[in-house]
Amino acid sequence: MANTGDNSKTALVGELNGLLADHLALYFKTKNFHWHVAGPRFRDLHLMFDEQAIEVRDQIDAIGERVRKLGENTLTSIGSVAKATQVKDQDDAALSPEKMVEELRDDNAAMVKRLKAMKPLAEQAGDNATDGLLDDWTDMAEERVWFLTQTLK
Repeated sequence: MANTGDNSKTALVGELNGLLADHLALYFKTKNFHWHVAGPRFRDLHLMFDEQAIEVRDQIDAIGERVRKLGENTLTSIGSVAKATQVKDQDDAALSPEKMVEELRDDNAAMVKRLKAMKPLAEQAGDNATDGLLDDWTDMAEERVWFLTQTLK
């Protein structure tokens, strides 16, 4: 029979893999918007989307490595990402710049909620390293939400 620590670790790893999927999907969506944005605000949005995509991309490896350091397996394919992500696809290459910003704001806000909900899991699993990283990742996601929200005003 598994002990509580094992159950806590299993729950944390499941959420870390979900977070990994969300980052991979959000990275691709943000790059999609970077490539397809058009209109009078093109330059500003093109650059902001790229900056945000790079920040999200740079967290992907750290998330996957946390799973491996916990002795578990990460996502292995685009299909596994699609099954685990909460980020919805957006295939409309002609989406308005405002709708792009709104979608990214909402996706990043959902990520903030997911990150905050993971804190108790890390604490229950006694995983101080993940606990600390969650604080950093939450701060970064909150900053992205802030920039996107301000852009909509």
